[in-house]
Amino acid sequence: MDTPHTAQFSHTDSVDLVLRTAREHFLVSPQEETRLWIKNAEGSFERLCNTRVTVLDAALKTGQVVIMETRNKDGTWPSAQPQAVNTALEEEEDFQGQPGICGLTNLGNTCFMNSALQCLSNVPQLTEYFLKNHYLEELNFCNPLGMKGEIAEAYADLVKQAWSGHHRSIVPHVFKTKVGHFASQFLGYQQHDSQELLSFLLDGLHEDLNRVKKKEYVELCDAAGRPDQEVAQEAWQNHKRRNDSVIVDTFHGLFKSTLVCPDCGNVSVTFDPFCYLSVPLPVSHKRVMEVFFVSMDPRRKPEQHRLVVPKKGKISDLCVALAKHTGMSPERMMVADVFSHRFYKIYQLEESLSSILDRDDIFIYEVSGRSAIGENSREDVVLPIYLRERTPARDYNNSYYGLMLFGHPLLVSVPRDRLSWDALYHILLYRLSRYVTRPSSDDEDDGDEKDIEDKDNIPKPGHVAGASSQDSGPEQAGPSSGVAGGSRAPVDNSPGPSHWPQRARRKHLFTLQTVNSNGTSDRSTFNEDTHAQPYIAIDWEPEMKKRYYDEVEAEGYVKHDCVGYVLKKAPVRLQECIELFTTVETLEKENPWFCPTCKQHQLATKKLDLWMLPETLIIHLKRFSYTKFSREKLDTLVEFPIRDLDFSEFVIKPQNESAPELYKYDLIAVSNHYGGLRDGHYTTFACNKDSGQWHYFDDNSVSPVTENQIESKAAYVLFYQRQDVARRLQPQPSSSDPPASPACGSPPNSEFMDVN
Repeated sequence: MDTPHTAQFSHTDSVDLVLRTAREHFLVSPQEETRLWIKNAEGSFERLCNTRVTVLDAALKTGQVVIMETRNKDGTWPSAQPQAVNTALEEEEDFQGQPGICGLTNLGNTCFMNSALQCLSNVPQLTEYFLKNHYLEELNFCNPLGMKGEIAEAYADLVKQAWSGHHRSIVPHVFKTKVGHFASQFLGYQQHDSQELLSFLLDGLHEDLNRVKKKEYVELCDAAGRPDQEVAQEAWQNHKRRNDSVIVDTFHGLFKSTLVCPDCGNVSVTFDPFCYLSVPLPVSHKRVMEVFFVSMDPRRKPEQHRLVVPKKGKISDLCVALAKHTGMSPERMMVADVFSHRFYKIYQLEESLSSILDRDDIFIYEVSGRSAIGENSREDVVLPIYLRERTPARDYNNSYYGLMLFGHPLLVSVPRDRLSWDALYHILLYRLSRYVTRPSSDDEDDGDEKDIEDKDNIPKPGHVAGASSQDSGPEQAGPSSGVAGGSRAPVDNSPGPSHWPQRARRKHLFTLQTVNSNGTSDRSTFNEDTHAQPYIAIDWEPEMKKRYYDEVEAEGYVKHDCVGYVLKKAPVRLQECIELFTTVETLEKENPWFCPTCKQHQLATKKLDLWMLPETLIIHLKRFSYTKFSREKLDTLVEFPIRDLDFSEFVIKPQNESAPELYKYDLIAVSNHYGGLRDGHYTTFACNKDSGQWHYFDDNSVSPVTENQIESKAAYVLFYQRQDVARRLQPQPSSSDPPASPACGSPPNSEFMDVN
């Protein structure tokens, strides 16, 4: 900056001439990468990106200060580094490692971006394109569909730094800012999908590096009965007339799309370019659910069952599956979601199973079913029962102020003509008898003694259609077939626990109270619907609970034999996914096809075939499933080959039998996703193009791995390189050079190095 050089230029001279003049004066070698800045009147600096424009178009004036900077040997630019970190940069420049073995700092939920960048960085021909500065000649600053060359330049900076060998890890802050600027969905620091970022990046790089400066209008033509060869060649030429870049050269292939009208039989054949294959995984139509079965018999502990049910089934299907294990009629079952000691939801039989998540605690209660209706039957109602314990206060008079829920709630049915507090107390005492001890005669004079007369009745709920059972006393404890509807809560003057006469006739272990659906308060103190289902709370004094309630026994359960069965998901081969991708399917109602013959939209059948494959094939495994009813991640293990993935059986274009390597691919990178839908982490496996060694990239951490560690359930996006490209890119050693390392995907002792 202290040794300026003055030079004269014509208004019609290009900015590139200014750059060449500066390189000659300051003795900058042709191998060094440079860029120009201009200093404005107010002292700020502005990049001169497009060197193809004239001095006049660049608005350069007499006396204009133009600054040239050269890229550092570690891939960074001097202007991009604050002065405060110069010492750290010098230390970093002294570090010398394997080029390409460089981590990326996580800026906050940016592991998805890091994973996509590491995969792309390990595509040999693309990385060489940037390292050898071929991109500088092809930057397209005027493309209205592009990003003014900024995405390509930002990506080039990352590649230069990662492959300089002078960094253990780099901070992709500038690149993240550029991506957020041009794609608002990636603004901020929310978690995103690595494949979505990859799709945006490939499209952005393509448009920024598009050799076509002015796109002409191209009309898409249907086959109209012409030979596939002719139509495919026409489609590819039309595509190249508008799209010609290193991205097209490396990643673009060609589909054959066949649509058939179901009404008139019209067949439409088109050939469409693609940048990656999004292949579906074979989806099971079954679902495994774990539930707890609670029998009417109080002596039996709850049983844990593992049930296989239809994925799009109903609650009734869950009951049918359990009936096969228990021998119990599905009509004698009720299904509930238990959360935090209360009923989160009590399901109806027609509700969808999709509303139940895998993490939900599902209890299925045995109740008396419709089959129990007899001559002397009378209606039952089901009462949801909660367990609560009084919490002692810490004030001076030691009064009680709180009630805390505990244990598992119950669904207990009571004959309609026995809805009294006294009858309910004895029914509940029987139902709890496995873990609640009855007081002995010696305990009769202990504790609170209450008298409950049979005439003190619980207000009876309304009629339940079809809910009836045989006579059931405390010894049978017979529940009913459904939750009572139209029940009425007791009003303030209803006989209840707080109105029991103090006659000291018999001792009771607990008191009963009507509560709201949360089990937190006296029902009568709230404005709940008086026709809603009544909930009953069993309230325990701490001393009585400690003395008569066995918590260990209450929490006990047994596992049914079905829980011990290992239900493994069978792995699928990658070839199966590709076969599924090329299978005939019918279009959905939301996406009909307009038939030119019928002149109306039709749900046509569609078939995709592979016609031409690219040099580097990206395969996206569609692990994330989104439907109207559910969202899930498929953790199916997909078995994919490291070497020799053969596409000859899938490509329908007439093949060159003398060059089988045109259809065989070797793996070079994998983007992994660990976790579920709402959260997760992305990492990368990649093969270094220079050493042939596989590495595991986990943000800024990089470690070597073996090939047998690569295949896992986390594999999400696969990068394959065609074998003829690998041979072409492999450097040929001279007679004096030591033997080179094998190429990625090439087995040791292969002859790839000997092929020109």
